[in-house]
Amino acid sequence: MASPQCTQPNTIPNVSALLLLSLFLVIPALPHALPSTNVFSERTNYLHQEILKDEAVARLIELGKVSDANDFLERTFQSPASVRAGNLICKWMEDAGLHTWVDQMGNVHGRYEGMKPSEKALLIGSHLDTVIDAGMFDGALGIITAISALKALNIRGMLGRLRRPVEVIAFSDEEGVRFQSTFLGSAAIAGVMPVSTLHVHDKSGLTVQGALRNNSIETTEENLLQLKYDPESVWGYIEVHIEQGPVLETVGLPLGLVKGIAGQTRLRVTVKGSQGHAGTVPMRMRQDPMTAAAELIVLLESLCKQPEDYLSYDGQCTASTVQSLAGSLVCTVGEISTWPSASNVTFTVDIRAMDDLGREAIIYELSNRMYRICDKRSVLCLIERKHDANAVACDTGLSSKLKSAAYTALKQISGEDPDDVPILMSGAGHDAMAMSHLTKVAMLFVRCRGGVSHSPAEHVSDDDVWAAGMAISAFLETLM
Repeated sequence: MASPQCTQPNTIPNVSALLLLSLFLVIPALPHALPSTNVFSERTNYLHQEILKDEAVARLIELGKVSDANDFLERTFQSPASVRAGNLICKWMEDAGLHTWVDQMGNVHGRYEGMKPSEKALLIGSHLDTVIDAGMFDGALGIITAISALKALNIRGMLGRLRRPVEVIAFSDEEGVRFQSTFLGSAAIAGVMPVSTLHVHDKSGLTVQGALRNNSIETTEENLLQLKYDPESVWGYIEVHIEQGPVLETVGLPLGLVKGIAGQTRLRVTVKGSQGHAGTVPMRMRQDPMTAAAELIVLLESLCKQPEDYLSYDGQCTASTVQSLAGSLVCTVGEISTWPSASNVTFTVDIRAMDDLGREAIIYELSNRMYRICDKRSVLCLIERKHDANAVACDTGLSSKLKSAAYTALKQISGEDPDDVPILMSGAGHDAMAMSHLTKVAMLFVRCRGGVSHSPAEHVSDDDVWAAGMAISAFLETLM
């Protein structure tokens, strides 16, 4: 069931004065306002650490225990654990003084209207779902830091100074684990999710629509279309996320600004051969799909390591395109399956690059060479495109504000002027990719140990969680 604390109103009312008053009654010793947003007293710094570090870390740990599995973290779209996580996030949003609701795609929203509810809103978000055997920071960090930053402002009596509405969104699905369709939550809000997605089914045969219905969310093709936000009502979108790479750790800084997100293509390659007996079919007559698939996978690796050795220069593929690929192209193979028999081999291919034209050139060259290899081996090769997302450039103006906020946060925590905030590219996909179809976007990366993600070994230090929360707080204060 959806959280009883979260509703689905047509309009979003202001947080009541009684709620704000109750917060101050609970914590009477804390100051409700500061003489200046740039002056931080000892008590205010204590508040920042208590909320943005200690409580935020405790909530990340608590959320990390909400799982559908006993021995590892797994939270997929509309699973029991996903619903429990949404309920918990609702509670924390309301604790921060936000009005909450759950929409028809299972996204959890928390909103404060600000001084001028008619102004365009700032959206802050990330995803509450996980991969299988996940870490507890991917997705959750962006949600918790946003809620904590707004709570800190609320306790300081500054939430009411926001000039525009601010809305935190915990997206229901970004990973695409259950239905093999990424960005279900953010794509619905951005208005780029096809209504046919409602009828995509998981391994058990249950559709997206059925999974929502099982949690008392009735979603039709008509009200799915109504989920799209009016672009004229949105000012911008920002997202905090773990880096999922080693760059920030290498340079010794906790925060980095994201310049852009690589485009992605996911392929499913099926090789069909003949199920010849292991001992009776001579080598020259064999049609083994596994060896053919192995050659295709090695081809993929070689092509993506040295694209300049494979791509021809013509009107569609210039020297600058190949040079761009050399710096950003990454190709990997995910699942490999021999089901339903040894005569069939299926594997998935993930291709990412900042240059969309170059990515298309890679796919074209890869496909042609794969077909030739399969012909030579007398096996059938089928290549299906399962997912495409163009590269996204983050907005320069919004990014400049976010970079300045990150710089301010690092200075406040260390007491010293930090080195310049580094600028990175993201090879991983994020909800910001879908949201870029709705509004301008900006992203902040947070250092993670060893660059490890999608693993129980995924780790962000308590101080780096604090730095991220401080950066969002500093950004929100620019809206006052």
